[in-house]
Amino acid sequence: MTDLRPGDAAPDFSLDSHQDARVSPRDFRGRSVVLAFFPLAWTPV
Repeated sequence: MTDLRPGDAAPDFSLDSHQDARVSPRDFRGRSVVLAFFPLAWTPV
């Protein structure tokens, strides 16, 4: 695992968006992005 610091380039990965599309950091190259991850946020506990 690599430690990332503010301003570092994100490693290449892809995720499903809330709009059922695959997105990756390269889709947003040149723009500032905030990645928020809420595991199981829409499931009953």
